[in-house]
Amino acid sequence: MNEFNVMPQEAHRLELVGRERLTVSGVEDVERFDETGIVMSTSAGTLVITGEELHIGKLSLDGGELHVEGRIDSVAYEDQPSGRGGFWGRLFG
Repeated sequence: MNEFNVMPQEAHRLELVGRERLTVSGVEDVERFDETGIVMSTSAGTLVITGEELHIGKLSLDGGELHVEGRIDSVAYEDQPSGRGGFWGRLFG
């Protein structure tokens, strides 16, 4: 334990196979998802995945792992909280 009594961050890893399969570890919560986008909180920040026909094949929040299948167009981290005109607003607005 460190001096602040905080557990260490869960290991965060991305594994992309082609553009069809993505495995993400260190997932803390899935905030939104549909066939064109997935927004999740990870130990490294908010991760936004966009594409077509996206499906969550496996989700284990206890293990912090998520499997995505479909056509993956982009994987991006959103560092700053955004207002209604931000990336989330354009993606889901």
